[in-house]
Amino acid sequence: MYLAKRVRPDILTLCSFLSTRVLSPTEDDWCKLQRGLEYLYGTQDLGIVLECDKGPIVVKAYIDASYGVHVDARSHSGSNVTLGRGPIFVKSSKQKLVVKSSMEGEQVSLSDNSSQVTWTREFLISQGYDVGPAIIYQDNQSTMALVRKGHSTSERTRHIKVRYFFIKEAIDNNEIVLQYLPTDQMLADILTKPLQGEKFRGLRKLLMNHK
Repeated sequence: MYLAKRVRPDILTLCSFLSTRVLSPTEDDWCKLQRGLEYLYGTQDLGIVLECDKGPIVVKAYIDASYGVHVDARSHSGSNVTLGRGPIFVKSSKQKLVVKSSMEGEQVSLSDNSSQVTWTREFLISQGYDVGPAIIYQDNQSTMALVRKGHSTSERTRHIKVRYFFIKEAIDNNEIVLQYLPTDQMLADILTKPLQGEKFRGLRKLLMNHK
């Protein structure tokens, strides 16, 4: 078990959202910044608890997206990579293109973030560890079906670029396993949009591995 106190993924989403507002900040943005600083000051003792699973090493990732949450209609991606409990890599970022549906937003997020998952697995293998296929958890079953097919099958998804289907090859090569996880258990949800109250505290507990 290892306790990391200098990394704070619980405020990463706020920082990510505010960083998109630096050129045209509003009074509301300033209030959010103040609230974030107050939260940090009041939770200085919070840290990440890292624990390894017993048995074989398995790279696990929680990847999610929130559709159209930015003022320019772009969606937001979030990912959390772990080797047990507690994150070893966390990312919260605005997507670089406007998508037409929540399913497409999830597809883009999977594509953009699965590279880190495969890199982590390959790095461990290069160090001599016996590592099985990485597990990626996803809460959108339509996206999962589309990814497994590896190509568009309808007019609604025909415009999605080929680059967002490269994960299909990793699945076919048994490098990645895609598994469904209900939204209320999706750790990466806290990395895709600002949350408050019990939902924020519950996902924070899961993300940072607090008992």
